[in-house]
Amino acid sequence: MAWFRRKKAGILTDAKERKEAPDNYWTKCPECGKIFSKRELEEHAKVCPSCGYHFRMNSLEYLHLLMDDGIFTLHDTYLYATDPLEFVDTKPYKQRLKEAQEKTGMNDAVRSATGTIGGIPVSIAVMDFSFIGGSMGSVVGEMISRAIKRATEKRTPLIIIAQSGGARMQEGAFSLMQMAKTSAHLTRFAETGLPYISLLTHPTTGGVTASFAMLGDFHLAEPGALIGFAGPRVIRETIGHDLPPGFQRSEFLLEKGFVDHIVPRTQLREALIHLMRLCLNSRRKAVHAQQQRSAEAT
Repeated sequence: MAWFRRKKAGILTDAKERKEAPDNYWTKCPECGKIFSKRELEEHAKVCPSCGYHFRMNSLEYLHLLMDDGIFTLHDTYLYATDPLEFVDTKPYKQRLKEAQEKTGMNDAVRSATGTIGGIPVSIAVMDFSFIGGSMGSVVGEMISRAIKRATEKRTPLIIIAQSGGARMQEGAFSLMQMAKTSAHLTRFAETGLPYISLLTHPTTGGVTASFAMLGDFHLAEPGALIGFAGPRVIRETIGHDLPPGFQRSEFLLEKGFVDHIVPRTQLREALIHLMRLCLNSRRKAVHAQQQRSAEAT
């Protein structure tokens, strides 16, 4: 009986220790089923240490991961969406916006910033799925357009990290117009000869895929990311056929040529630095050669 009591007491002690851990302290990987502490997961850039499954990251986490010393300057934080259509679905759009702003601390579904990555000045925009599914409304389109414009004016590389369910239906045609606006700014940026790197994360769908996300000079993707226009279920029901295994995942798109490279998140910063240096060195050589030709011609 004494042995039984000691064993029982030990179980109670262990249970007490587990209860002392904060709520939501443990995370279970949906891919391999292993359980990790949030601290351990964050130390691995929210990538499962066991199987490599990529958990979703928010915009601030990407910025801290990529920017030198985690230092950057945020822009356009004073822009807020309005409700021009006075849209109501299960709840008024104004209420939905207010709840998303209080939950995330963001003004809308994207953060734009400037700073350096590997000592290279960059303009970067990072979408955030936690704000109404990362949907693209007027403010998102405007902030991304301004990030592109800053890269154009300051002559820096441009990086956009896409994470979105598509255009925001509550803003109707106003949201659809952002596809044209962002694409027009990218056309002007292309004239600089500087690189635009588009990173496709899970998920990248709808009007975002149909505009700036697939207009990069280089398309990188995280492993296992869902990338497409319509969702797999909609496509399957439309064509009446089963889809190939892994359809619309980044590995499938790499095989079909829609993605240039799949980069694990833990290697993303180094990959961006390497790619930007290659592009900038190539551009310098091209400019120098052009200057030599012009000098010889005169």
